[in-house]
Amino acid sequence: MNKIMVVEDDPNLLDTLKYNLNKDGYDVVTATDGITALSTAKHEKPDLLILDVMLPGIDGFEVCRLLRREMTMPIIMLTAKAEETDKIVGLEIGADDYVTKPFSVRELLARVRAMLRRQQMAETPVVASMNFGDINIDSARHIISRNGKPLELSPKEYDLLVFLGVNKGIVFSREQLLEKVWGYEFAGDTRTVDVHIRWLRQKIEPDPSNPTRLVTVRGTGYKLEG
Repeated sequence: MNKIMVVEDDPNLLDTLKYNLNKDGYDVVTATDGITALSTAKHEKPDLLILDVMLPGIDGFEVCRLLRREMTMPIIMLTAKAEETDKIVGLEIGADDYVTKPFSVRELLARVRAMLRRQQMAETPVVASMNFGDINIDSARHIISRNGKPLELSPKEYDLLVFLGVNKGIVFSREQLLEKVWGYEFAGDTRTVDVHIRWLRQKIEPDPSNPTRLVTVRGTGYKLEG
């Protein structure tokens, strides 16, 4: 049984999410403030975290940033703000997805299922080993390394790089990558792909400002070169 942690200070929404997640077959742990969220996440080690941005004490952005230093579980952020900058901040500090309030609980559950499914698929080797330059993808051990040193990647960074690695040289649009890697329609917002590509470039490119591996094909999308 997958364990989901929900961090939300609105008691009504927290109860609603816990009820529906339990009904969907998940073990649920909760927290209502940032400080408790940090300690609970480290103790409970959830498979996925649903994290509200507006929290008392430490806000959700800071919780996400601190947890990402030592934990790699998928993080879905809940935000009441519709500004693009708030969404990008969440992605920049390590969130894998975001949902803007008010939202459909059914939609959130679908994203939870898709994200967990993608993570489980990533843990199942599709190709034993792939190499491009000094980068090695060892899907059997779920490790990507550069010059023999393991890279610290978020679940979505891993999924994206493995997918592009398996399909090396093929150009994919942002919409195709959302469908193939994230596993659902992303309401037309493709910025999350750009953010994850930028993160990966910082980790695998000799010169991230002049990428030669994760290449942008102008007007089309991205591809991975060998």
